[in-house]
Amino acid sequence: MLKMNRDLHQLHGREVIALEAEALRQLELMIDRSFADAVDLLMSCSQRVVVSGMGKSGHIARKVAATLAATGTPAHFVHAAEAAHGDAGMVMPGDVLLVFSNSGDTAELQPLYAHARRLKVRLIGVSRNPDSLLMRTADIGLLLPQVAEACAASMAPTTSSTMMLALGDALAVAAMRARGLSGDDIRALHPGGAIGRRMSKVSDVMHSGDRLPLVRLDTPMTEVVTTITRKRLGMTGVLDKDGALVGVITDGDLRRHMTDVANARAEDVMSLSPKVIEQSASVEDALEMMRAHRITVLFVVTAAGKRAPVGAVQIYDIAASPPWGQ
Repeated sequence: MLKMNRDLHQLHGREVIALEAEALRQLELMIDRSFADAVDLLMSCSQRVVVSGMGKSGHIARKVAATLAATGTPAHFVHAAEAAHGDAGMVMPGDVLLVFSNSGDTAELQPLYAHARRLKVRLIGVSRNPDSLLMRTADIGLLLPQVAEACAASMAPTTSSTMMLALGDALAVAAMRARGLSGDDIRALHPGGAIGRRMSKVSDVMHSGDRLPLVRLDTPMTEVVTTITRKRLGMTGVLDKDGALVGVITDGDLRRHMTDVANARAEDVMSLSPKVIEQSASVEDALEMMRAHRITVLFVVTAAGKRAPVGAVQIYDIAASPPWGQ
């Protein structure tokens, strides 16, 4: 009986995902000139995009406001119910109002429409009801396809909220691309957290100067061990007489040559041709290179073709564990 229930759970889960995936496919087909007009309006906004909704649509609106702001379109969320009790003052001349409402006739939103009209604030409406007050009032209406909700009674906002979320993302990303925002621009909007970390430059996280372990080809292995221990990066680079990086010695190399340490030199133990990355590269680029070569350290150089190291970056400087899951 328990197994049968578990099988039903899996079946129901797949049905919901299939319904929502089909809704998104239909939504894609409905992207038309109205969508392009909405993006143009977001781009021409001289102040902020004010995003609002009620209930589950309000939750989606809050997320869309955050996504717009994170992708270069200044935006904030106003709760529809609170707007009637003073928060309508957060809508100012020059703003654009973006409203999400499944029915399009949500009573709590109506004072916000009236306030926007008084200020001549332009309105983008998102709804499944083409004859609703929202769609009749909106300067630009974005219609959602008529697809059943995923719940048994087809009432709880599920499919509709998924479509709203996807449409909000589409508006935000289309505006971001139209603005020509670069990776550096996005990084500036995400100074903290995982996104900010991964979009940082290699030069921001690398070990350099006195922290960078380097030895010469003829350095005795006893000194190499001291350097690796003192610099605490678990490795050292090996330079030739011209200061070019020609090898690397890791803790693993030391273990494999334990019997040779007393009499050997760096050139006898090192691994050849260590991987390097330019200091202007992103941390994400460094992660990809480490993943491709299944290594945990990269030496940093000033530019392509250069072999004089100016730093080193380890996987543990930019991720909790190696990207291949070891």
